[in-house]
Amino acid sequence: MSKETCLCSKHIELGAKMVDFAGWFMPVQYSSIIDEHKNVRENVGLFDVSHMGEIFISGKDSVDFLNSVVPQAIDKLDYEKAVYCQLPNDNGGLIDDLIIYRLGIDLYLVICNASRIDEDINRFYRLKKSFDVKIENKSEEYSLLAVQGPKAYDLMKNLGYDLVQDSFTMKLAKIAGYKMYISRTGYTGEDGFELLMENSVAPLIWDKILEVGKEFNICPVGLGARDSLRLEAALPLYGNDLDENTSPVESGLKWSIPKDKIQDYPGKGVILQHYEYGGNKKLIGIRMTDKSIARHGYEVFLDNEKVGLVTSGGVSPSTSSNIALCYVKNIKEICIGSTLEVMIREKLHQATVVKLPFIEKHNRVKNKKN
Repeated sequence: MSKETCLCSKHIELGAKMVDFAGWFMPVQYSSIIDEHKNVRENVGLFDVSHMGEIFISGKDSVDFLNSVVPQAIDKLDYEKAVYCQLPNDNGGLIDDLIIYRLGIDLYLVICNASRIDEDINRFYRLKKSFDVKIENKSEEYSLLAVQGPKAYDLMKNLGYDLVQDSFTMKLAKIAGYKMYISRTGYTGEDGFELLMENSVAPLIWDKILEVGKEFNICPVGLGARDSLRLEAALPLYGNDLDENTSPVESGLKWSIPKDKIQDYPGKGVILQHYEYGGNKKLIGIRMTDKSIARHGYEVFLDNEKVGLVTSGGVSPSTSSNIALCYVKNIKEICIGSTLEVMIREKLHQATVVKLPFIEKHNRVKNKKN
């Protein structure tokens, strides 16, 4: 039986179409996926992402422990800062992708994918060894809301949140008199905030955001538009674009990996080898040249030879085209501007390799003054 977030009744009251997702009963859309998508790009949207996992790492060895399990340099992470990370296996493949926040001297928060919470926890415990750390899975205790879009900053200010905050930072603050962690992060390619709070507070805050947000044409947004928004921004989805057989370099995440990190971590040899020479495959973006839609699992061809698979694909409301992410052979013949073909219903359809992301992202903000 699917789990429910503590906002499930709110979604049903709003007329949301509910579906099972990663073991959770979640809203896929409230009105139209395209309308919700466009509203996030033009105004602001509110997402319930409480299905995500929250794992707290604390103790005097917390920095050394986290440094030993991810490729990123956690020792360089300042207080109230966050970093995008991957959790690799021993072969350099990805068990999950994460965001790690530093909440204190020896206190860190790990946000992980809903479908990978158990795997991540088990991985942490297997790698704990003699490290003096406490690993706490508090996913059942917290709700997570996302406020995303070009008007997100103004909406948060009207909610009483007026702290200067850069991208990938997290602060402990109050909204409507309730304490919560507020991070300037998101999964849409737009400016935005994610609000982490105790479950008991979430229904009140959900209503408050929708009430104050009317001035900014806010709308609740389901998983359907969340997926099309992240696809346009070329943000990978675990289980589609990331898996245990693919390294972060092959996944297009080379930018996130420090080549000079001294500490060892699982799969480091493979990852650094890929860093230098590339892996066997690479993640690319394509735009269909006709009205066909490339879906997950469809085969990709070059000169009638199968060269890869579509991992994520669909309609791009912002560009009025159909787009997809694909893994293809790591060969020079496949580059921006190349023509490929996708097998759709036993017929090949042309596509063009394009630069990622598919749209200009606006999620990097710096010292936006009040």
